[in-house]
Amino acid sequence: MTTRIPSNQKYLIDKIAGIKRRRFLHVATSGLCGFSMAYLLGSCSEQSQQSSLINSTNANEGSLGIKTKVLRMGYQSAGDLFRNRKVLEKRLEPLGIKVEWAQFVQGPQLMEGMRAGKVHVGSVGETPPIFAQVAGSDLVYVVGTQRNKKTGTSSVIAVPPESPLQKFEDIKGQEVYFQKGSASHYFIIRALQSIGLTLKDIKIKSLPTVEASAAFIEGKIPVWMTGDPYYAIAQKLGRIRVLKDSVGLDSPGGYYIADRKFAQENLGLLKIIIEELNNLDKWAEAHRGEVAKLMITQQKLDADVVERVMSRRTFVGRRGLSPALIKEQQRVADLFFQEGVIPKKINIQEALLPPDVYAAITPPEIMV
Repeated sequence: MTTRIPSNQKYLIDKIAGIKRRRFLHVATSGLCGFSMAYLLGSCSEQSQQSSLINSTNANEGSLGIKTKVLRMGYQSAGDLFRNRKVLEKRLEPLGIKVEWAQFVQGPQLMEGMRAGKVHVGSVGETPPIFAQVAGSDLVYVVGTQRNKKTGTSSVIAVPPESPLQKFEDIKGQEVYFQKGSASHYFIIRALQSIGLTLKDIKIKSLPTVEASAAFIEGKIPVWMTGDPYYAIAQKLGRIRVLKDSVGLDSPGGYYIADRKFAQENLGLLKIIIEELNNLDKWAEAHRGEVAKLMITQQKLDADVVERVMSRRTFVGRRGLSPALIKEQQRVADLFFQEGVIPKKINIQEALLPPDVYAAITPPEIMV
C-alpha cells in the first residue's frame, strides 16, 4: 500500500531534513564515494603512535594550548542543541575564536567530512568512529555520553501500519533500511542476536534516515530503523508501527570525536568544549520547556512533534573517557569484527589521547 503524504504535512519531513539537502550534502559529500567504499571494504592505514602531550594536569586551557582561530563543528541533520544555544560562541568570542557549523545527514558522513578536513570536532553514535578507524582516519575520542533508563525509547525498528509483519521475529528475510556504519548498524546486530538471527538473515539496504523518511511514510519501505525526530513525525502522521525499540541495548552511547592533529594542537579548546557540553546538559534538564521552544524555532518542528521527542529524551550529562567506557567501546568494535562487518580487529586505544590528557581536559565529576 502506498500512502501519499498530505501537502500540509509534507513540509515537516522536508524541514527536518534541513532542506534543502544541498545545504548539508555540499559539505558532506566532498570525497564521499571513495571514503564510503573504504568504510565497506576496510581500506586501512596505520594509526600514528601516542605521545605525551602535556607535562602536567594543569587545568587552565591556556597552559594546555589553543592554536586555532576557527573551530569547525559538525552536527547531524536531526538537530543539535549545542549549536542552537550558541554557548560555544559566547565562550570563545573573548578568545578571538570563530565557530563554524557544518551539517551532515548522519554520523558516517560526518566522519567522512572530518577526514576531508571539513570538520574538527563532531558528535556521532558509538559506531561511526569504529568504521572510520578501520578506514584509516586519524581521529581521537573526546568525551562520551551518559545513558539512563529512557535511553533507547527514541530509536526503533518499525514497519508501516498496514504491514503484514506483526512481531520482530517476522523480520527474517525482509529488506531493512538503515544507514550502514551508523548506530543503527550496532542496534540491528544486537536486536537480531536477541532472537537467534544474524545480519545474514535480513537484506540490508543502506540509506540515510533523512532520505528514507518520506519513502517509509508513503509505504515504500518494508522495515525501517529510525529515531527522533523522524520517528515522532511518522507518529504524527499515523504512519509507523514499532516492532522493537533499543531499550536495554548495551551500547556505550555517543561521543564527540576530533581530528587527532587538531586535538593535539588545541587541548585547551577540547577542555572548553567538554565543560560547555556538560554545563549545557545540566541546563537543558532543568529547562526542558526552553529546550522545546528551541526545537520548534530552530528545527522548524510542530509543537506536538516536539512534545513526543521530549517525552523520550533526557539530558543526563557527559561521560569521560575512563577505562570502563573504553572497555565498553572495545566490546562494540570486537562485535563488528566477529560478525564480519569490519575486515580487521581494531584497538580503541589507538584512537585515544593519553590518560593524563583526559585527566587535564575532563571535569573529574564525569570521569566514571
